[in-house]
Amino acid sequence: MRHLTISVDDDLADTFDRLVKDKGYASRSEAFRDLLRGAITTRRIETEVAEYCVGVLSYVYDHHERQLARRLMSMQHDHHDVTVSTMHTHLDHDNCIEAVILKGPTESVTAFAQAVIAQSGVRHGTFHPIPIEMEAGKGKHHHHLHARPHT
Repeated sequence: MRHLTISVDDDLADTFDRLVKDKGYASRSEAFRDLLRGAITTRRIETEVAEYCVGVLSYVYDHHERQLARRLMSMQHDHHDVTVSTMHTHLDHDNCIEAVILKGPTESVTAFAQAVIAQSGVRHGTFHPIPIEMEAGKGKHHHHLHARPHT
């Protein structure tokens, strides 16, 4: 393991220390590693270095919105190649939240996530992609691919 030394102004250091405490990190190093991984992940997705990704798409929508629930379901069926699983929960009489696990080529997955978020009536949509590497399983009876997150 390599050690890095950084210098920051006092206000930033104090703010970072509060973040470390508030998030329950054991050390500044753990918090910094998480922040660094997040920045690298974002960069890999933005620059399309990551050929494949897995991610969680979450959004809230009003199920009374004209044909929205049907459009969302149709979109998932039309993109069954990247839609792994969906969890649907009723928040109240009008609003639902869905969390959709997506996996596949980064370009296809992010395009699908953005198309869902852009639907009229979808609110609070977010997509959290994680770059992965696809590799063949090892062994005599392994005939499927494994997804391994970038570290």
